[in-house]
Amino acid sequence: MAWYPGATKYELQPESDAQPAIRPTQFILHSIAAPWTARRIYEYWRESTNLESHFGLGYEGDLGQYIGTETRADANYRANLRPDGTGAVSIETASNLQHTDPWTDRQVEKLIALGAWLHERHGIPLRVCRSAADPGYGYHRLHADWAVSGTACPGDARVRQFKNLVFPGIVARATGQSPAPPQEDLDMPSILNESNAVDVALRSGVWTGLAFTDAVLHSGPRRHSTLVHLLFADNTHKDARIEGRFYLTDTAGKNPSPYLTVTGEGPGGHQFLCSADVPKGRHLRFEVRVTTPDGSAVRLLHRVATGPYWAL
Repeated sequence: MAWYPGATKYELQPESDAQPAIRPTQFILHSIAAPWTARRIYEYWRESTNLESHFGLGYEGDLGQYIGTETRADANYRANLRPDGTGAVSIETASNLQHTDPWTDRQVEKLIALGAWLHERHGIPLRVCRSAADPGYGYHRLHADWAVSGTACPGDARVRQFKNLVFPGIVARATGQSPAPPQEDLDMPSILNESNAVDVALRSGVWTGLAFTDAVLHSGPRRHSTLVHLLFADNTHKDARIEGRFYLTDTAGKNPSPYLTVTGEGPGGHQFLCSADVPKGRHLRFEVRVTTPDGSAVRLLHRVATGPYWAL
């Protein structure tokens, strides 16, 4: 039975011993529609229902584990345990009563750390689940077979965070692109805060490099955690595919090496996060691609890049 080293252990009985073993191949994120601590989630599982998840996460980043990750938990319907012995690891996270609020910064960090550990411990592949049985990472409403009667969980705000912050953060942490949070002995960070309000018409299907103050966000050697926020016009097609990615170049802007592409959909605001080191002699830049069903152009109204960075 595997226990996550960063979690408080609240062992559920008899589930922890009586339920069958699984081979974990997925990690599914939930919101519990209650502003509870990890301890209160445990009490609810223990006293009020025959359902349960493997983990619970409070607003302040308090993480509890109730069942080992190689034992079935019942929060994921048909993903709990499949005929081939595989199953999903689940986490319930504190939210408002309508599960409409975003995860807090502390919750995001714990989800990234736990997701990276599950990849290291169980080999869960670093991809979003392409089907209900496909190994990888997902959120409760992603596939119908994960919810008995359908669900909106974990809510629109957290689905956006999963796509733009949490899953890219898990990949970066698990692959060494993103270090753990900076050590206390590092100097106080400087803060990047650049913006550009000049409208840009983006041709459908074309990658376009963006300038904020200029096209270079960071010059190495530097450690950074950079969030780019893009605002698209309200008349953007609702099914427009919005893709953003950070990439490294040499000092002449050549030989690009992109990070993982993050994808969104439709008008309004979209966020993209990268936490990594920029090596000496390399520049960090950002580009976006919008693909519309009818091939029409899309107008980018405003863009902001912000976040801490440290000289190395």
